[in-house]
Amino acid sequence: MQKTVIRTESAPAPFQGAPYNQAIRVGDLVFVAGQLGISLETGALAGTGVAEQTEQIMANLGAILGAAGSGLDKLVKTTVFLMDLGDFAAMNDVYATHVGDRPPARSTVQISGLPSGALVEIEAVAHV
Repeated sequence: MQKTVIRTESAPAPFQGAPYNQAIRVGDLVFVAGQLGISLETGALAGTGVAEQTEQIMANLGAILGAAGSGLDKLVKTTVFLMDLGDFAAMNDVYATHVGDRPPARSTVQISGLPSGALVEIEAVAHV
């Protein structure tokens, strides 16, 4: 199968010089690179809390999935990377408002660091 690069100006671009794309579509699946809560308007994190950053991440994911012909309602798997599992409830409350009544499979892990001082990152796989 051929892989297609997905790129939209409606979500932050990959970090300068980093060798990855916002997403890759292969067949009926789209694989979205991990997204931070970076605001397209400011280029900075969208707040200092997990809830604000998660809200921005979901907006960024939605824009990228839309460019691929998919959407948040077609998510099949996500992985959430948290700096502190103590922030799970705040992330989960926001996340739940975006994934509907048939949420995707999900893994959540605590990690030791994220770029730009982010508190949360989410990567995703969706059906097209």
